[in-house]
Amino acid sequence: MGRADGEQHKRKLLAGVDLGGTNFVCGLVDQDGTVLRTAKRPTEAERGSDHVLQSVADTIELLLADEGADNVVLTAVGVGLPGFLDPERGIVRMAGNLKWKDVPISDILSKRLAAPVFIDNDVRSFTYGEAAAGAAAGYRHVLGIMLGTGLASGMVNDGRIYYGSGYMAGEFGHILMDGVPFACGCGMTGCLETVASATGLVRQVRAQLEAGRSSVLAEWAGGDPSAIQAADVSKAYDLGDPVAREVMDFTGRTLGKALAYAVTLYGPDAIVIGGGASLAGERLFAPMREELQRTVHPLYWERLTIVPAQRLDEAGVVGSAMIAQHRLEQQTA
Repeated sequence: MGRADGEQHKRKLLAGVDLGGTNFVCGLVDQDGTVLRTAKRPTEAERGSDHVLQSVADTIELLLADEGADNVVLTAVGVGLPGFLDPERGIVRMAGNLKWKDVPISDILSKRLAAPVFIDNDVRSFTYGEAAAGAAAGYRHVLGIMLGTGLASGMVNDGRIYYGSGYMAGEFGHILMDGVPFACGCGMTGCLETVASATGLVRQVRAQLEAGRSSVLAEWAGGDPSAIQAADVSKAYDLGDPVAREVMDFTGRTLGKALAYAVTLYGPDAIVIGGGASLAGERLFAPMREELQRTVHPLYWERLTIVPAQRLDEAGVVGSAMIAQHRLEQQTA
């Protein structure tokens, strides 16, 4: 039996990668979008793109070994990551949170994994996954918002991703907002994501503490504001801490105001929200919804559903894998 005949009898699997600024998740996915196994690792972006991509390749190979590498064939790999990308060429043009510029991810990973590799924005991948098999399944027009290390959005209309000119649609976090004083990794000052993100929540708390505000968070940090995490802000909020409550309210209202622009432009049926900061739940969502309802026309509001992500870590994995499968089918059609 030849090599081709042998591979025909192997299970065909996809790999999906959700590559964030803090952590990445790799998963093996079957042709129907079922996640078979996943692994989460720290990104360690400060060690450079070559280190990160080698870590991704090693993690996928370990998953394949666990699944029985002799009995499976990796048909395609999808990678979702933040930043401005060229999906057709497989190049990251600029990723502020990763500090990457003009990195040819598809070429690098395809050589290491001996499989075709396709990249897309991580939030487009997340949105695709949630629209196909997650919290927004059944809705035709889905706006995905990811509140992670940064903030971005994706739009899926009738199963098709909206890319915009130069594949630049969706960088929602880089809208400049009044009252936001922080410098952003993109080079601008006042970007939405500098407050509406997991790192943004912490950034605001640190600024308040440095300005002399008293807070239980300062006590928990033991004099080291860099030790504060986004989850700590939620815990302090529940204790009635004034700094945590002000930060959460301002963040939610600022996000709601920005979402009013997106809702009016895109007209989604559903907004699905994921990422680490989304774990704040109603602490963040309540002021966000209140501000969004106040600033958007009632005809948009009455048909809008806002839901938390269902697949959590898996949405980006599923979405990037299914996008890779779709792109591969287009190439071979």
